[in-house]
Amino acid sequence: MNEPEVKNAEAKSKNDYKKIGIISAIVFIVGVIAGSTGILPFAGANTDVGKIPENADFDALHRAWNILEQNYVSASSTQPDVSPEERVWGAISGLASSYGDPYTTFFPPEEKKSFESEVRGDFEGVGMEIGLRDDVLVVIAPLKNTPAYRAGIESGDVILLIDGKSTQGFTTEEAVRLIRGPKGSTVVLTVSRDGGAPFEIPIVRDTILLPTIDTTLRDDGVFVLSLYSFNALAPQYFRGAIQEFANSGSTKLLIDLRGNPGGFLEVAIELSSWFLPVGKVVVSEDHGEGASAHVVHRSRGYDVFNDVVDVAILINQGSASASEIFAGALQQHGEATLIGSSSFGKGSVQQLFPVTDDTSLKITIAQWLTPNGKSISDGGLTPDIEVEVTDEDRAAERDVQLERAVEFLLNGE
Repeated sequence: MNEPEVKNAEAKSKNDYKKIGIISAIVFIVGVIAGSTGILPFAGANTDVGKIPENADFDALHRAWNILEQNYVSASSTQPDVSPEERVWGAISGLASSYGDPYTTFFPPEEKKSFESEVRGDFEGVGMEIGLRDDVLVVIAPLKNTPAYRAGIESGDVILLIDGKSTQGFTTEEAVRLIRGPKGSTVVLTVSRDGGAPFEIPIVRDTILLPTIDTTLRDDGVFVLSLYSFNALAPQYFRGAIQEFANSGSTKLLIDLRGNPGGFLEVAIELSSWFLPVGKVVVSEDHGEGASAHVVHRSRGYDVFNDVVDVAILINQGSASASEIFAGALQQHGEATLIGSSSFGKGSVQQLFPVTDDTSLKITIAQWLTPNGKSISDGGLTPDIEVEVTDEDRAAERDVQLERAVEFLLNGE
């Protein structure tokens, strides 16, 4: 959402990462971590023709193809010829889009290569996560210290134009193809913020180093752990941060997930296990009807803190998917208090299926459900203590959400 390394000392296999609910659903426009080994989360495709609806009329498709072949004339002498193979890809793309799901899409060869590079994180871009909300292209979160972050992009910004081209009807993949580009080049985004008038933000593309964790022990004794991604490196860094917290002597832990767009499901389960007893539900997958319709993921039960530590978690509209899984599990099991504003609400699971050797389908296969059975897609998580950030707060560079969380941890109210 992109993750460059194999799992840490827990020695989980690469197969643990096949579910890419977060990484593929929210398109990463991020960058390079040197020396990475790509984890390409493909699954075997079910190509049983018996699964095709019996009432599907393929004669209509054949007739349309023949009509086009016999009658189409290019409107421009400079327009390139479209090969039969490319027409088949277009038909598959149309089939995928007919399901009306922005996260179900077909990857022709070039797009497949681009997506694989996103998973590995070995490309150049602007450093932000984008997604669709009510069919509108929005910024989920700019990643810290990236070109998008430095240019002033904010979570919730609506992207109206990319280099002057309207994004109406775009999929996230189409937007990514326009936003990505070589280091040193510029892309101009026209955005609207909080319903205000559109304005332009030029961003110079660069190689992006994906941030993972920062830690700070405040003078008042609150230990702040800022987690930027649930990538494959996060368990290793999180373990070190938890050890640092234990050594600090603090009993007040503030986990900042604002602007964290997610990562791997497996990582969300791993990190939740530090706080939950063994067997507690972290998240469920609702696959609809069928024998395997409901898959439950449970805590491994490291549960190192018991009742000794007070935990608060900061969330906002840039907190998505794995962030929501982790925060929702701790909130609903009474292990943490959520503070901030409502999360993004990215609660569907995607998986990649090969179609040919050089093409693939990314398909929504399930919904994420929190331990109490709520779909994360239904409005995201609601914080226990809501703190909205005003324009005045931003102008004064005042972090009222963090201040409120610290107050809660110190005073219990």
